[in-house]
Amino acid sequence: MPTSGRPRPVILTVDDDAEVLRAIARDLRTRYAERYRIIAAGSPEEALRTVTQLRERLQPVALLLVDQRMPGMTGIELLEHVRPLVPDAKRVLLTAYADTSAAIDAINRVGLHHYLLKPWHPPEQQLYPVLDDVLDDWAGAARPGQGGILLVDHHWSPRGHALRDFLTRNQIPYRRLDLDRDPEAQALGAGAALPLVVLEDGTRIPDPDPHALAERLGMTTRPAREFYDLLIVGAGPAGLAAAVYGASEGLKVAVVEHEAPGGQAGTSSRIENYLGFPAGLSGADLARRALAQARRFGAEMLLSNAEAVRIDGPYRFVRLSDGTEVSCHALLVASGVTYRAHEARGVQELTGVGVYYGAALTEAIEYRDADVFVVGAGNSAGQGALFLAQTSRSVTLLCRGDSIAASMSHYLVERLEQTPNVTLRTRMVLDAAHGDHRLEAVTLRDVRTGTAERLRADAVFIYIGAVPCTDWLGGCVVRDARGFVLTGRDLPPSAERPTPWPLVREPFLTETSLPGVFAAGDVRCGSVKRVASAVGEGSITVQFVHQHLAQL
Repeated sequence: MPTSGRPRPVILTVDDDAEVLRAIARDLRTRYAERYRIIAAGSPEEALRTVTQLRERLQPVALLLVDQRMPGMTGIELLEHVRPLVPDAKRVLLTAYADTSAAIDAINRVGLHHYLLKPWHPPEQQLYPVLDDVLDDWAGAARPGQGGILLVDHHWSPRGHALRDFLTRNQIPYRRLDLDRDPEAQALGAGAALPLVVLEDGTRIPDPDPHALAERLGMTTRPAREFYDLLIVGAGPAGLAAAVYGASEGLKVAVVEHEAPGGQAGTSSRIENYLGFPAGLSGADLARRALAQARRFGAEMLLSNAEAVRIDGPYRFVRLSDGTEVSCHALLVASGVTYRAHEARGVQELTGVGVYYGAALTEAIEYRDADVFVVGAGNSAGQGALFLAQTSRSVTLLCRGDSIAASMSHYLVERLEQTPNVTLRTRMVLDAAHGDHRLEAVTLRDVRTGTAERLRADAVFIYIGAVPCTDWLGGCVVRDARGFVLTGRDLPPSAERPTPWPLVREPFLTETSLPGVFAAGDVRCGSVKRVASAVGEGSITVQFVHQHLAQL
């Protein structure tokens, strides 16, 4: 039993063949018995009873490893039954080669995370690498209500929401205590400035700033050195890809991120078209994997704000939020974009208390069996709607245009059409949000007729537009009218720039109007707003950095 006294998470394996069940349970215990409780069930019915009992006892289930071919109920059918009981558990199907098509179908049907072919021997090659990866994803996810620090606040609190979002996106386990409902919270929060954070050692931190809290939690907020070969601002897919490739090739690399690794992609509930992940993965999983990979090669991750940049000869200096200046030979601007503020009446006042910008991962648990609205027609909106549909009673997707097909990936359009509790309303916009201390209703307006209707609403999730995070750059590089950074052939002729290009060579593909300053990902003018494209831009920029350094 772990020293904290918390129960070990459960790995449940199910197979009707007693010999196979003994073998898989033996291999699981050999590898995982110290950290997980291994339970074997000889039938789907026994597995259902076991999962029900575990849920009643509030024991966490990390993994369901289920055989497909069982009499009376297939493995996929079993997973359909138990998924609502233990939605956080990873789902893996053990199947014969002839059943792989069924396993692929199950990715959409039950959110299957992986499938394994029989025989799985040797387990060191065929079983453990897959399950290690799946269990790392499970362990890395922050599940509110399961251990970690305490967050004490009123239920409807914008400041509390901001802290919950920060903790969730940084994958820090926490338990929320509601002052309006919980006697323990009332005792802890009496007389304290709210929200109140209580660390595991009992330390109380009233109304903490997220960056100050990060430092108290041991996250790195200050650079280890004054100079780096490559300094990256932004830890989205582009920035993390550049960190991995740069650090793996021997460059001294640091990444400055003001909020959480993953950028906007890190808030995605499911990315299903990323190469090499047939079952898809969440943005948080992708960010965690990439961050671990970058750190393994020696890249530093700093939780801080980049506030200004200045140039001095071959050196580029970035000023951080604590006043520290960090210098580098090459700077990559990968600071991404943020959602554009919605201008409908009441939205600003109710943000954080029923109205959220791309916060489905943080808030979905709060809106179980609720009626929610999603505003937007891009991939982020589609993914958010599908994620919310797993727990909400109804999800209404609002699209200003005639169709979502032009702006959303085909697979998402199909999935939305197949999800019974998702309703698509085209040519419809959010006109107003209503409520005193929390969202209570919305007014929708038909863009063709101007007709308005008021509907009850528990929450609204907004995924509209993109505003580049480039104000910190000042006038050091050329940007377009919307603030996106111009690079390569998109740059105006040298004579038309504030600072003429000083080199004989032309700017590289991702190089800005200033030599040695690059831009990649969503922040770059003309970029394709997809995760894979951002990863590609971040990766290729490292080769340009090498050439720039060689010329120095």
